Amino acid sequence: MEMEIGCTCMWGVLPFAGMVTMEFVDVGIATISKAAMSRGMSSYVFAVYSNAFATVFLLPFFILQKKPISLPLSFLCRLFLLGLIGSSAMILAYSGIYYSSPTLSSAISNLSPIFTFILAIIFRMETLDLRRASSQGKLLGTLVSVSGAFVVVLYKGSIILKLKAVSTPDFLHPHLIISEQTMWVCGGLVLTMGCFFGALWNIALTSIVTNYPSKATFAFFYKFFMTIQCTIFSLILERNPNSWMLRPDFEMATIICSAILGSVFRLGVYSWCVQQKGPIFVSMFKPLGVVIAAFMVVIFLGDALHLGSVIGSLIIAIGFYAMMWAQSKEKSNSMEKEVHSSASATQHAPLLQCRATEDV
Repeated sequence: MEMEIGCTCMWGVLPFAGMVTMEFVDVGIATISKAAMSRGMSSYVFAVYSNAFATVFLLPFFILQKKPISLPLSFLCRLFLLGLIGSSAMILAYSGIYYSSPTLSSAISNLSPIFTFILAIIFRMETLDLRRASSQGKLLGTLVSVSGAFVVVLYKGSIILKLKAVSTPDFLHPHLIISEQTMWVCGGLVLTMGCFFGALWNIALTSIVTNYPSKATFAFFYKFFMTIQCTIFSLILERNPNSWMLRPDFEMATIICSAILGSVFRLGVYSWCVQQKGPIFVSMFKPLGVVIAAFMVVIFLGDALHLGSVIGSLIIAIGFYAMMWAQSKEKSNSMEKEVHSSASATQHAPLLQCRATEDV
């Protein structure tokens, strides 16, 4: 009996531990990719090689499937469109990190559920009734989070934590026209666009995964299409042929970590946690990434932690949890209605049977 209770407790702790681990992994990949790009690696080329390595890694799982594989043309077209959205989000995310910081990237990523909620309303996947408290909470949380994003992007603020001096990159040198503040704002806007495409990806993913059970086939072709699309984008945007030369040092290690941990491992953990606890549980850990990123970039990159990032992240977190509260309240209300309707049906059933007996 005690062993069963221990196993149950252990099984209940695993999703929590998995999501905390994934926040460290996500921020860690953003941090090392920022370090690699600071050494001269192109963000566009990084996206290409990361997807290519992930595709090669997933190939054996796709080949060794025991069940027969069916690939309808409609499925491949939808996967190609999903890959187009995903590759756009990935390139924008890495470009935004290049111009700004992993801390800003983690703060902006909290807007993902907000954008998902807005898109769900546009595509009529969700209803907004302002007479209900849950809908009012969602709308208020959206407005608060968007205002927090504006604070993070537009107000950098004074430095509140810095461990060591960091050399200024060439494009941020004082004699150039483009200032550091301008690059920060541009990076924040690019990250916001990437977050929007990420939310659009969530909407498109829902209809594809539910209709196709083979996860290995889905993952392989999704990464395969992303590799092709990122290559086309990068060939257009990256004109320096030397940027495509991959050095077998820190750059190679960063790409392999991004391919395995950021693509394959991340997809497995997120899918399992959503299945065990639901999407609300998974989304609740996003504000934790801001705290992790703040310390990682200060310790490992030597970047400064600015007041605007802290204030804006707190505002985004407040709006985020307001929206999560509204969603949980809406879910509990729907469950209470189902219980009430089933109870009413049970109470009326004997009366109907009695009347039918009297009529006979």
